[in-house]
Amino acid sequence: MDLGIKDETALVVGASEGIGYESARGLLEEGADVLICSRNADKLKQAAHRLEQACGRKVRWFAADITKADEVAKLKAWLEKETPRIDILVSAVGGSQRALFEELDDAAWIANYEFNILGNVRIIRAALELLKKARAGRIVILGAAGPRMPYPHQVVSNVHKAGLIALTKTLGVEFRPYNIRVNSVSPGRTLTSLWTRRIDQLSKERGVAPQKIIEEFAHEIPMGRFGKPEEIAPMVVFLASHKTSYVTCQSILVDGGIARGLL
Repeated sequence: MDLGIKDETALVVGASEGIGYESARGLLEEGADVLICSRNADKLKQAAHRLEQACGRKVRWFAADITKADEVAKLKAWLEKETPRIDILVSAVGGSQRALFEELDDAAWIANYEFNILGNVRIIRAALELLKKARAGRIVILGAAGPRMPYPHQVVSNVHKAGLIALTKTLGVEFRPYNIRVNSVSPGRTLTSLWTRRIDQLSKERGVAPQKIIEEFAHEIPMGRFGKPEEIAPMVVFLASHKTSYVTCQSILVDGGIARGLL
C-alpha cells in the first residue's frame, strides 16, 4: 500500500530506541525524509547510523532533552535551518513511575507532568510553524493504554497519559484551520527499555527469573504476551499517512486487548 508520504519531511522525537525508532524506520521505508531527536546524543547518533544502514536514506539528527525548555528552543532553531516545512511530527516521549499514591510527593508529580505533558506541548509548539507550511500536516502522539484501564501502582502516569488524550482531541479541533490532523497511539504493555528495566527490578526484588515476571504481566493480556515496538509503529506510520485523511482527534489502542472498556 502506498501511504503517499514519499519525500515528505517527518520529525520523530524519542527516536533513539523503542517505538520511536521503529516509527522512524517505518517512515523511512515509506520514502519519507526523516529527522530524529532524542536526549542522548550517543544513542541518537547510533540510531541514525542503523536507520541509514537499514533503509539506505540519510537521517539527520539533533539531541535535545524535552524536559528542558532551552534545549527545545535550540531544537526549534535547528529545525528552521534544516527544513522549510514539517509534514509529519511523531512525539514518542514520556514514561511512568511505579509507585502508590501515598509514596509520591509534589516533585514526583511535577517531574512526570513535565516529561509526559509539558514535553509534548513543547515539541508541538516548536514544530507548529513548520507544520503549518505543509499541505496537510499530521501529528501523532504516543500515549498509553493506562487511561482506559488505569494500571495499579501507576497513578501519576495514568493521570498524565489521560491528559495526552485530552491534548489530542483539543489540538485536533484547534489546528483544523491549518489543515493539521492530530491523533495519538496508545500502546499496551510493550517490551521497550522502560518495561525491561521494570522487569529486571521486580526480578531482583522478588528473587525470581525475569521470564516469570513477564509471564505474570502477560497473563492479563488477551494476546497472552507483551507487544513489540515494531508492532506498534505501523499504526503510527498509518496515522501519519494520507490514507487516514478523515481521522483526527482519535486515540487508537494497540494493546493486545488489555483495555477492555467499550469507550
